[in-house]
Amino acid sequence: MADQSTPDAPAAAGGVSEGTSQGVPEAVSTGVREDASGGASSEATVSVSAAPVSAASAGGVSRRKLLGTAGATGLVLGAAGGVVGHAARPAEATPLASVGTDEVMFHGKHQPGITQGLQARGHLVAFDLAAGAGRKEAGALLRRWSETARRLMAGEAMTQDDTDVARDAGPSSLTVTFGFGHSFFARTGLEKQRPVALDPLPDFSSDHLDKARSNGDLWVQIGANDALVAFHALRAIQKDAGGAARVRWQMNGFNRSPGATAHPMTARNLMGQIDGTRNPKPTESDFDRRIFVPSSGDPSWMANGSYAVVRRIRMLLDDWEKLSVATQENVIGRRKSNGAALTGGTETTAMDLEKTDAKGNLVVPLNAHARITRPDQNGGAAMLRRPFSYHDGFDTDGVPDAGLLFVCWQADPLRGFVPVQRKLDRGDALSQFIRHEASGLFAVPGGAAEGEYVGQRLLEG
Repeated sequence: MADQSTPDAPAAAGGVSEGTSQGVPEAVSTGVREDASGGASSEATVSVSAAPVSAASAGGVSRRKLLGTAGATGLVLGAAGGVVGHAARPAEATPLASVGTDEVMFHGKHQPGITQGLQARGHLVAFDLAAGAGRKEAGALLRRWSETARRLMAGEAMTQDDTDVARDAGPSSLTVTFGFGHSFFARTGLEKQRPVALDPLPDFSSDHLDKARSNGDLWVQIGANDALVAFHALRAIQKDAGGAARVRWQMNGFNRSPGATAHPMTARNLMGQIDGTRNPKPTESDFDRRIFVPSSGDPSWMANGSYAVVRRIRMLLDDWEKLSVATQENVIGRRKSNGAALTGGTETTAMDLEKTDAKGNLVVPLNAHARITRPDQNGGAAMLRRPFSYHDGFDTDGVPDAGLLFVCWQADPLRGFVPVQRKLDRGDALSQFIRHEASGLFAVPGGAAEGEYVGQRLLEG
């Protein structure tokens, strides 16, 4: 839940974006706020010191031909204006709504699902290779997965055994992204090709990790602006795994849907905070350097790739919601109403870290999440946050199991996520209201060229 945030892509009909202010394409989204921490008043137990947009064919037509129904029946009036009877008229072809027509290209320099805007629905799933499966089986699996992802992202049906779950929908900004975990390389005999940047993350004092829901040989991120399209892709990926891999863990998330607000705005997370103000922008000159491995990087198979840190962060909402709005704002360091820094201005106004009040106290507390997570407070460390919110029901005592499926991208996690999380670990006011329950780190290779599959340079190099 660092003060880096998530990309947003232009949302149809006033959709929301989690990282709008940073110039990352505006998109439907939610997630834990870009800077969620901070000082607080003397309340509760708070201790405070003084989403290029999806490569859609906007308005274009999906490759899957769709028919919509238009008024199946209508009253037919006679010359005298009386009701003559009911008449059924044939369904008329209607264009897809913009939400359905948006299409992201599978092939490209980078894998999809990184710089595109946040989608309304998402699934994160990790697989372990089956006993006896190695490099050959992994290569065949990635080839199958890549072809399936290409077809579904284009709005096409599966080549065989399609479940028809998404039969009537367009691509809906579907993205499918693949990554490799630390254990994958030993399982495939490719230890010498394992990146140093994929070394296990250090332990943090705020961790309460469930190992069964952490890490994995392979990782898949699925996102779409339609729930059925996302689920269809999830089932297709699982079925494609066949006997080569089995599901290790799977998590479901959501963000705000396109058109849910009267005007485009940065999204809110489940704490009600505007989330995504300081996400790095693709238009920034150093964006690629901070987020993607250079084409000359080491190992060479990771050229134009990135590293994804995945964390299941539970929000202790019952405790959070007992705080006054003023105290919540001190924890975060920003106004809840509009995301502006406590030092004034609008959401995008620069935070004045030295500003004090009439009593000489810092306006933005020293342990405010927004202050702690700023790149200029962490040696320039930055990451591209692209999370989903989640809600998995309630505990037996009625406590909501809800929070953030945190996903962040960087060229090197040791220079991105790790230094920021270490600093948060030492005194973030928000830490009292969240709990890290699962974790994973994955190497996500660059995009596949036409005729290639994701990871081919590693598995066949």
